[in-house]
Amino acid sequence: MNRLPLAFRLAIAALVVALAGCASDPVNLQPGMARTDVLQRVGAPTATYPLAGGGERLQYSRAPMGFEVTNVDLDASGRVSSVVQEMDERYFSQIQVDQWRVEDVLRTYGRPYEISQVSSFNGNVWSWRYLQVNNPRFLYIYVDPQGVVRRYHVGDDLRYDERRFRW
Repeated sequence: MNRLPLAFRLAIAALVVALAGCASDPVNLQPGMARTDVLQRVGAPTATYPLAGGGERLQYSRAPMGFEVTNVDLDASGRVSSVVQEMDERYFSQIQVDQWRVEDVLRTYGRPYEISQVSSFNGNVWSWRYLQVNNPRFLYIYVDPQGVVRRYHVGDDLRYDERRFRW
C-alpha cells in the first residue's frame, strides 16, 4: 500500500511531466545536432518545409491554442543550423508585405489559429496567438485573394482582459 499522501504523489507526477516537457521543447536543441537526434528528443514536427540549399525546416507548432511556433532549420547535411521561436514581436518585421505569399507565411508561422474576414479588406485575415511578456496577443496577417500578404499588425487578446469583467 502506498503511504505517501495523494497531494504529494500528484506534485511529484506534475514535476515529472514538467521536466519531460522541458526535454521535448525544441527551443532547447543545440546547433549541430543530427536530424535523427532531434526527432528522438522532441518527436515528429507538426510540419516540414524544404529550404534553399538542400536544407529542411522542422516546424513545431503549439497552435491553435498554444502561443509558440518553433522552427528548427537543418542544413543540407541534416544538422541543426538554427532554432527560432517565431511568435515573438522582435521577428514580425521579417514579414515582407506585397512579397510574401501563403507559402512563406506557412513556412514561418505554420497553420493559423483562425482565418477570418473583415469588411475593410478583400481577402482573409490569418491570426496566431502569442505572448508578449505573459500578455496574450494576436498576430494578424492579411492575405489577398491571390495569396499575397498585403499587411499585418498585432493586437491584444481581449478574452483575457480582466478589466472587462469588473462591475
